[in-house]
Amino acid sequence: MSDKRLGITLNDNELPKRWYNIQPDLPEPLSPPKDPEHGESRVKALPEMLLGECLRQEFSPDKWIDIPEPVRELYVQAGRPRQLFRAKRLEKALKTPARLYYKAEFYSPTGSHKVNTALAQAYYAQKEGYERISTETGAGQWGTALAYGASLVGLPSIVFWVRAVHDWKHDRKNLMKLYGAEVHASPSNLTGAGRALYNQNPKHPGSLGIAVSEGLEVAKNDDKTIYSLGSVLNHVLMHQTVIGLEAQKQFEIAEDYPDVVISCLGGGSNFGGFALPFVGDRLTKKRDIRFIAAQSEVAPNLTGEYKYDFADHAELTPMMKMYTLGHRKEMRPIKGDGLRYHAAAPVLSLLRKHGIIDTIAYPADEKHVFEHARTFVRTEGFLPAPESAYSVACAIDEALACKERKEEKCIAFNISGHGFMDMGGYSEVLGL
Repeated sequence: MSDKRLGITLNDNELPKRWYNIQPDLPEPLSPPKDPEHGESRVKALPEMLLGECLRQEFSPDKWIDIPEPVRELYVQAGRPRQLFRAKRLEKALKTPARLYYKAEFYSPTGSHKVNTALAQAYYAQKEGYERISTETGAGQWGTALAYGASLVGLPSIVFWVRAVHDWKHDRKNLMKLYGAEVHASPSNLTGAGRALYNQNPKHPGSLGIAVSEGLEVAKNDDKTIYSLGSVLNHVLMHQTVIGLEAQKQFEIAEDYPDVVISCLGGGSNFGGFALPFVGDRLTKKRDIRFIAAQSEVAPNLTGEYKYDFADHAELTPMMKMYTLGHRKEMRPIKGDGLRYHAAAPVLSLLRKHGIIDTIAYPADEKHVFEHARTFVRTEGFLPAPESAYSVACAIDEALACKERKEEKCIAFNISGHGFMDMGGYSEVLGL
């Protein structure tokens, strides 16, 4: 390895010009979405709720999808390409022979990777003539990113935010509002899906599945509003592949290559965005790479049942073939609440089925995860988001395993966002 730089940076003209669609390279075709046995067709209702261009991309057989020039310009404005760092100080502190690299998705106007698809979807929404965008959010990063993307193209947004997080992340809520978003704790009394739960318990902690239902219902009932999803669907993960595509170029510069690729996983957007280009290398070039999804034991969806299930609580979506805990599964709130989703993206679920993705679920008290995050902060200086702390913890655990086995592996992990608006969670868990 000849490159000795701690940070590997690409130029603007090295920004990917196309997104990678892994579907043509998968071991078998994805099972198509389907309707339940009873009720109206959810599949036929998709054009009423989702962007036309995103639906086209969702089912595209093309391996590469061009990134529109206006979206590439928005990416540059949002700080892409982003650096890949060699974590030499962390390596030294751990006394590991492993080489650790992390992708800096926290260098974003809103503090997370979510802007990569938010900007694309906002651009398509404006181009298709919609006047408002609706969505859900769990940890708050996706809601902030969509509010940001919508504001840049001149559209208002409405965000249904899982109540358990909405009620303690006040600064992030204010940032969404600063971007022009209308923000509601979910379940709310504004939709049928939310009202049914809100009336039973006005302090219901909520879930991503419930918030998805509320965002979908608003779009379904207003032809001027379109719904945007921040994870799970194929087109969302595809938009995020700019992360992994950049990282591939950066590893070429470093004259190194990952043996292990790690990221946290809730629905799968940041894991997919970072890992899928490398999965493509494994599938098409037979590269020997291990992929690990870091999860919470409150929502270990990759250990669930591989079957058709709804993506939302109120059953407004089509059913998709994926690993799921059940779309009405009750899960206790955690500080890394973006990981608290009942199912994993169909693409990632299929890869899990074929043994390509491993998973680890960390304890619900989050002490192990946040203690490793503290080690990272004190050696590398960056504060990861609570969800990203799972990625950090998994990478550290793998590096310590390399130390025990005396293995000089290359470990790459994604830090999907910063934790500057999440200090309350760190303080509570670590007793700061």
